Amino acid sequence: MIKCGKLFGTGVGPGDPELLTLKAVRVINEADVIFTAASTKNKYSVALETARPHISKSAVTRSLSFPMTKDKDVMEAGWNKNAIEIADVLKQGKNAVFLTLGDPTTYSTFGYILRGLKKVMPDAEIETIPGITSFHAAAARLNRILVEAEESLLVTSGAYGGENLEKIAENTKNLVIMKAYKNIKGINEALRETGFYDKSVAVSRCGRKDEKITENLDELEKKAPDYWTLILASRRK
Repeated sequence: MIKCGKLFGTGVGPGDPELLTLKAVRVINEADVIFTAASTKNKYSVALETARPHISKSAVTRSLSFPMTKDKDVMEAGWNKNAIEIADVLKQGKNAVFLTLGDPTTYSTFGYILRGLKKVMPDAEIETIPGITSFHAAAARLNRILVEAEESLLVTSGAYGGENLEKIAENTKNLVIMKAYKNIKGINEALRETGFYDKSVAVSRCGRKDEKITENLDELEKKAPDYWTLILASRRK
């Protein structure tokens, strides 16, 4: 009987090849199959390009499509299909890596894979390899302290604008807004309303060759920010 392989959900950091952990490099190099996430319209993977120097010549690379839709039934069907594809590889006794930018537990497609695989293969052996998040990399790039002493730090999504921010930001002094690329006008309004705007900065493609730092967030309203954009904000005096 063939012993099933193991899945490693592996964070490769924000995109700077030097920010992979030693453990990530090892499991990537030892994997039989490398899985990457892509939309149904675009197969390019920044995570794959980041990890490519460490992928062995014998490894097989496979792209998994994740439907970009708000239809929950369509999304779940896509997640389950991808989980089944990974399960088939593990049942062949092969070890696999699922690559994700940043950290696998933070706004990552790996969460969908994890839930789906537990459904279709409950006894699957899975290990999560943490990665450096984009907001930690951005803070380091700016020599900016995210949080200190008795302060709090809120990490939230800006995918649906600033409405949610106004509801939850009252009791925090420091803020990270991920996915800040769509509704920047609403996010800026919320930052002003909650007193964060004056000490806000946006970082796009942190650690990559085309990295961009924007200190005046109004500039982002003139041209839609890049998909890989986050905002660091503070009410610290």
